[in-house]
Amino acid sequence: MPLSNTFSNIFDERLIKLNLESTDKNAVFEELIGTVSLVRPELNKEEMLNAILRREAKMTTSVAPGVAIPHGYSRGLSGITGAVGFSRKGIEYESYDNKPVHLVFMLLLGDDAREHYLHVLSRMLTFVKFGALSYIGEAKTPKKAYDILCRAG
Repeated sequence: MPLSNTFSNIFDERLIKLNLESTDKNAVFEELIGTVSLVRPELNKEEMLNAILRREAKMTTSVAPGVAIPHGYSRGLSGITGAVGFSRKGIEYESYDNKPVHLVFMLLLGDDAREHYLHVLSRMLTFVKFGALSYIGEAKTPKKAYDILCRAG
């Protein structure tokens, strides 16, 4: 079965947190992975976190002012699953511009998603370029944020 590249198949409204509590990136990773594990209990939390931390150790995944796309390959996962976090306070992220990140799109990738990941990342960067931070920041509910994501990708 071919992998779907649409945001509607990667994200789930249950995996969108519009009021992140954490204010540093490692704690945000743990917070979002905790959310993923509630929806996908078959996935190993430690493996998911280690995948994200390994990738982040290579280079920051901040991609634009206020936005980051942490990602990593995780064993036991097929395809791509994602979580979205938004922080009004801001997250200390070691970003290129040294400013806080407010929007985080976390992507967890299965080994079978390597080719599809680049397509998804390209679509996500286009969404970021055209106002993802504002659109998601204005969403009042996870359902509204999910609807915005579905329209974008």
